[in-house]
Amino acid sequence: MSSNFLSGVTQAAESNPLGSFVIPDPTACHTWFDDFDDYVAAEWTITEVGSGTRAVGDLDGGVLVVTNAAADNDHNYLQWSGATNAATVETWKFEAGKRFWFKARLKISDATESDAFMGLYVTDTDPIGAIIDGVYFHKTDGSTTCNLVVAASSTATTTAVATLADDTYVTLAFFYDGIDKFEAYLNDNRVANSVATNMPSTELALSFAIQNGAGAAKSMSIDYIFVSKARD
Repeated sequence: MSSNFLSGVTQAAESNPLGSFVIPDPTACHTWFDDFDDYVAAEWTITEVGSGTRAVGDLDGGVLVVTNAAADNDHNYLQWSGATNAATVETWKFEAGKRFWFKARLKISDATESDAFMGLYVTDTDPIGAIIDGVYFHKTDGSTTCNLVVAASSTATTTAVATLADDTYVTLAFFYDGIDKFEAYLNDNRVANSVATNMPSTELALSFAIQNGAGAAKSMSIDYIFVSKARD
């Protein structure tokens, strides 16, 4: 194997202990990534109505399939618990001066008759009601529009990002520049900007949810989720 960078590539200063490391310094960011080749229920706080299922699908690439039972308003709400199997754990916080990245690839079986959430928000067993603090993508029942929501103390800035279609994968992402702006991305293309006026200042939990908008089972299929925050 040959390389144009025979000494490796790192962004760490020469004086840093990893200044001679041959790949970028992985400690520069707090990073979480799951490609869902497996799923451990104990890692999530699950709020459920109806007998839904959560399992890795028999699909290429690793896909977590969350399927509700068949009554209207049956739902699955999941928040990270870090395998405590007891309570939601909030491990992410937006801070001035620290860049932040979020990206997920997913699809919804019914892009109209469902509510869906994907992103970061405070411990909340009923996100459909109202999320006090968070930065997340939200699709409301009866609409195919997916919005980026930036909310603090129940005051939110909402920016349209995508028009969803039934059973069709999209990649949704946002980037906080550490100053005053959120950039929203659809399928790896920047499509909108949102101000950071209502950026939450409290710790948040990795979260996602799917709720039926009609008397039939709905599902959310998640290919992967990526979250990362710069430490400096």
